[in-house]
Amino acid sequence: MNCAPLFTDLAIIVPLLLFFSSSSSSWREKERDMKGVSSAPGDYVYFKSQVPLHKISIGAKQWRYYDFGPKTVPPLICIPGIAGTADVYYKQIMSLSMKGYRVISIDIPRVWNHQEWIHAFEKFLDSMNVHHVHIYGTSLGGFLAQIFAQHRPRRVKSLVLSNTFLETHKFAAAMPWSPIVNWTPSFLLKRYILTGIRDGPHEPFIADSVDFVVGQVCVNIFTAAAKHIVETLGREDLSSRLTLNVNVASVGPLLLSDSFITIMDTIDYCAVPQQLKDQVSERYPGARRAVLKTGGDFPFLSRPDEVNLYLQLHLRRVGVEAKPELVKGFSGDGNAGSSMGENNGRDHFDNSGKDHEDPGAQEGGSDLTESFNSETHGLHQQVLAKLLLNVFYNLNFSMHVSCASLILQYYALSLYITSKQV
Repeated sequence: MNCAPLFTDLAIIVPLLLFFSSSSSSWREKERDMKGVSSAPGDYVYFKSQVPLHKISIGAKQWRYYDFGPKTVPPLICIPGIAGTADVYYKQIMSLSMKGYRVISIDIPRVWNHQEWIHAFEKFLDSMNVHHVHIYGTSLGGFLAQIFAQHRPRRVKSLVLSNTFLETHKFAAAMPWSPIVNWTPSFLLKRYILTGIRDGPHEPFIADSVDFVVGQVCVNIFTAAAKHIVETLGREDLSSRLTLNVNVASVGPLLLSDSFITIMDTIDYCAVPQQLKDQVSERYPGARRAVLKTGGDFPFLSRPDEVNLYLQLHLRRVGVEAKPELVKGFSGDGNAGSSMGENNGRDHFDNSGKDHEDPGAQEGGSDLTESFNSETHGLHQQVLAKLLLNVFYNLNFSMHVSCASLILQYYALSLYITSKQV
């Protein structure tokens, strides 16, 4: 009797069982938390009432996507990570489309290798009659965006890469049971993905972002106002994405110039190891750097105002012209639950790969205004508003500052804003 196959299977299955048994307590805590999620955020309910979800089949692949904004504007295509669906970018769709940009947010279809992804995504773009794209990819989505840009360089005009990586070897080594991922039950796949989401207390906006993404993986959220159920990721969706994440591959050289790449990372914590994020920065030394001091794994949900501002600056820099005169559909300011009041100015935009300085050490609290003096008056006002919020945040927590000092600092900032408006 040949026992080799048996021992091979045991070598794969035993580490899998040990992993899940060691993480069972954290899983139970998350499961209890998920049961408490019964309704979607109000801005998401409004988004679903305004923006239709499209579903099309191209060959054997089904695509779910949102497409909103003026169709004559080159689109920004958003590609999520393992745990994300097209819905996770709803704050970007709401905000950027109101400013005259076109945003397409997609689900990663059920593809099982990187070549299949390239061909499937190209066919999707063909079906949309989109020839040139700008891509915003987070985590696995950022890796897939780079792979596509490497093999289809004429179609990709710029990249925004967030909390992503260049190669999958580290993930493959950390997942010895990857050969049986196609046969792994759904609840084990969900448990594995949830263990990658950081435990512990979060600030409110980060906690809300985690709850939303966890709901995309594990919870059917019924919203009576919108009269729909949020579709969650099925077993085949999760297994195909995990397969893409662990199939050994790396991004080769891109023909795209570094000047058309923006790297947007959070520096508080992230599921992607810092070493892998550093490799991305080293590969593209001439790329613009957008740093978020907080935001966790899902800054597009937890820090939407900063992310949307950086995306807008990127699109303007690479020559995408917004057409606000063609905007219709949304009402109001389109901020989609902006967390600007919670940010307190904790970000900056750097043009180089050098060590980042404390933004509070520079005049005005950020070097973003120095990097983009050529931007429009509206963008400049957004940055100044953030600076003003930063000043008030610091003053509110500095009770020892005298009233006279408060007045002088506010007066000085008012003069600075007035001078920039002239």
